[in-house]
Amino acid sequence: MTHLTSMLDTYPKDLGSIDRQKLAECIAACFECAQVCTACGDACLSEDMVAEMAKCIRTDADCADICTTTGRVLSRHTGYDANITRAILLACEVACKACAEECEQHADMHEHCRICAEACRRCETACRELAATLG
Repeated sequence: MTHLTSMLDTYPKDLGSIDRQKLAECIAACFECAQVCTACGDACLSEDMVAEMAKCIRTDADCADICTTTGRVLSRHTGYDANITRAILLACEVACKACAEECEQHADMHEHCRICAEACRRCETACRELAATLG
């Protein structure tokens, strides 16, 4: 997170009361989760039982898109709107929870689903904790 925290530290305007550490952790968790979900969905496509993995693949794709968008929104602060930030954090938390629950159903058979569920839970927690600091 060196570059991420460096960028936050060099921001020319005051970031307000937002917890910079939690912000940095959440941005990192979002982008990591997006990558892991994308890879998990692709791995699911390679499974012999791909038809049985359709919901997991769809959930991975949705979660990856929402996490990417959340990370991008959290990275912008000019004209910051706390209402938008709260809404996107909630959407990301919900998507990560759904994806984690779906991947956990396959975690015993597919290691990529276990890893994905862990990344989703981490991102879910980071979004919830950051949102709690917004008031």
